[in-house]
Amino acid sequence: MRIGVYIDGYNLYYGGRGICGRSTAGWRWLDIMALAKDLVSAHSRWIDPTIETVTYCTARISGASNPEGQREQDVYLRALEQSGAATHIAFGNYVARVATAPLAVAGRNGKPVISHPQWPIMVQDGSEGDVPDARFMASIARREEKGSDVNVASHLLIDVLTGAIDAALVISNDSDLAFPINYVRDLVPVGLINPTKGYRAGKLAGRPSNGAGDHWWYQMRPDDWYRNQLPHAIGTKIRKPPKW
Repeated sequence: MRIGVYIDGYNLYYGGRGICGRSTAGWRWLDIMALAKDLVSAHSRWIDPTIETVTYCTARISGASNPEGQREQDVYLRALEQSGAATHIAFGNYVARVATAPLAVAGRNGKPVISHPQWPIMVQDGSEGDVPDARFMASIARREEKGSDVNVASHLLIDVLTGAIDAALVISNDSDLAFPINYVRDLVPVGLINPTKGYRAGKLAGRPSNGAGDHWWYQMRPDDWYRNQLPHAIGTKIRKPPKW
């Protein structure tokens, strides 16, 4: 059984940071080929699985705002390519813009609760009357990563529709992938990996027997990162970053 692996790099990275700890060493230098083999072996019922392709979808960090992050990302991407841990790297991009939004705090369910004036800080109108139902607005600089989910969907669909693979492993908890994943489930078995500490996105749910059948789901744990690390040195020039 030929398996294609499709990874939303930022979903995986921020998921690992949330599960393993932002300042914790030992999880970032991830061997995604080894991870894919480990997950398929441990959690699928697929017969004679072979990883045919690993497509890692990400966007390059800007060196202008984060030079250290750019250097470390560049080392990791070269490590993936030279080690064979990824067979293809697909790049999206960052979009910088100014966003305007009301001030808010997180509610009990994590959803935003809009902040309103109250003493000792109050908004007043021209006649010095209190306006307690006013909102505080803020203008902020915002950088958004774009294209990784589109690249995951595109490569997944192309490989399935051209008959290049017999099953797919998708590592992402992005609900924007619901349509292509549900479509592909009619054609081939799909393993869906949630790399975040949050609940699986509801739109990504399904039944193991849907469509082609033999689908499965799994939520990653810290050991999935720690157990599947690249060698500290790859070739003569690539070294694991010290903080990693």
